[in-house]
Amino acid sequence: MSQERLIKESTRPQTCLSLTTDLKHLGLREGMTVIVHSSMKSLGWVCGGAVAVIQALQDVITHKGTLIMPAHSADMSDPREWENPAIPNEWIQEVMSELPPFDLLKTPTFGMGVIPELFRTYPNVKRSNHPVHSFSVWGNNSEEVAKNHSLDYGLGENSPLGYLYQNNGYVLMLGTGYETNTSMHLGEHLGGTVKQVKKMSPMIENHQKVWKEYVELDYDADPFSAIGERFEGEHNILEGKVGHSQAKLMYQPDLVNFTGNTLVKI
Repeated sequence: MSQERLIKESTRPQTCLSLTTDLKHLGLREGMTVIVHSSMKSLGWVCGGAVAVIQALQDVITHKGTLIMPAHSADMSDPREWENPAIPNEWIQEVMSELPPFDLLKTPTFGMGVIPELFRTYPNVKRSNHPVHSFSVWGNNSEEVAKNHSLDYGLGENSPLGYLYQNNGYVLMLGTGYETNTSMHLGEHLGGTVKQVKKMSPMIENHQKVWKEYVELDYDADPFSAIGERFEGEHNILEGKVGHSQAKLMYQPDLVNFTGNTLVKI
């Protein structure tokens, strides 16, 4: 959406101060551990753009809390599995040879949006070392959260999602739906119904690029929208406006447990 259209569709400018006020009214508090999923365009026209959004989040939870965002890079994967778009078969060998390996500092997010992409570059933000499912972390225990991320089962218990689950974390959705609610993948692990698959990514090992194999679940977000709707019918979540977006704040362990239990019954 163009900036001109955002201005026309906004009733007033959103600012760091107005977003901070909205986040507090929603229920975000100092000291919270929270993962944020965001749609920049849903917020309306924001004075300062993504910088103002990140500042507002940091101002509310402060260094006493922990702010986490997905920093996923799905393109750091086997090109034979790429879709939308796939690449021609005759390109595969060359792409595998030339694709730069995952780099904590250099590799951009892929399809995450402007807010997570900017956040990963911020001072004092730590990024977990997973080629596809990394997370950016700021605030209390950020180094510990980022460090404890296993290569196998990148969205499992030994990941920042597991830290959220074990430390009374929350999920904040700013204009996004459950289909991008990454914590629900941890529910796939706890449910124990999703098959394992082998994956590979380009990484640096002993100062050389290697295609490293690891084990994942065959993650599937297709049921998440329906599960999220049922979750809201059975659990209390906090809803309200942050800027122009419809925002939702929920207790992450409840969402994870509900997802896992629901998948067992499907």
